[in-house]
Amino acid sequence: HNVVVFGGMDHEKQRAQLAQPIDILIGTPGRIIDFSRSGNLLLNQVETLVIDEADRMLDMGFIPDVKRIIAQTPPKTSRQTLLFSATLDEHVMSLAESFLNNHQLVESEPEKLVGDLIEQLFYVVSGSEKLAFLVNLLQKNDFERVLIFGNRKDRNSKLQYDLAQYGIECELLSGDISQEKRLKILENFRAGSSRVVIATDVAARGIHVDNVSLVVNFDLPEHPEDYVHRIGRTGRAGHEGKSISLLCEYGAYTLPAIEDLLKVKFHGIMPEESMLILPEKNPIKGFKRSESRPPFHGGGSRRPRPRQ
Repeated sequence: HNVVVFGGMDHEKQRAQLAQPIDILIGTPGRIIDFSRSGNLLLNQVETLVIDEADRMLDMGFIPDVKRIIAQTPPKTSRQTLLFSATLDEHVMSLAESFLNNHQLVESEPEKLVGDLIEQLFYVVSGSEKLAFLVNLLQKNDFERVLIFGNRKDRNSKLQYDLAQYGIECELLSGDISQEKRLKILENFRAGSSRVVIATDVAARGIHVDNVSLVVNFDLPEHPEDYVHRIGRTGRAGHEGKSISLLCEYGAYTLPAIEDLLKVKFHGIMPEESMLILPEKNPIKGFKRSESRPPFHGGGSRRPRPRQ
């Protein structure tokens, strides 16, 4: 019998579930601490402790909460502990030394970080041309599910508004939306009733949706590992997938690190001029921006030089 507890959902319903005998408890640090402080959750009989995504929790500042939780479990000599991490830098290894007892290190690394079923395309556009290219891309192709990544939630909000001006409806995943709304967005995305979702790397954590037709990097990520995680949302379970990255004057600076990580040299594609001309507006009636700040999409008019 397993129970899942996390913030943003019905507190009383989760507390009622904790009153039953439980074999496996899965939870986020904050909600586990809430229930342990209230006395609804006792951790002194934990036999196996699993710490997942240790590097992400480290980056997001959750480790102090994790330490509070671990302090309530039996000593590490009296429990089995498993720690999972996509990266193994000195900070993660320090956590492993602290949390684990006589640990065994198991590294799993695929032959290729990106599968052969994912087609990777890089289009050379200036910052001021990115919106036109994306609008034309979405209007001229019948992609079933499209996941768009931007680096900042304020810019993503502006992008959602801009796309709505051309009749393109999309959902926005940001870190400050309620958990209930997040689950509803993902449910609609899986069902196909929502065709396009815009997200940041943080907001997209936990998105596991089959048959994502296209991943668009509206902004190339600052960290090359995030590029791998992003495009890995498509081309799953034997299905072919496609990723399109917009290589503007800013993205051109981050591309070499991605190439070094993947040990591949990518060639920029110059789009047809028609793809860089915005069509006539066809605004979605009643659409309102979720944020009031009008951030820019970045970049001047100078287009970066494509690779030869």
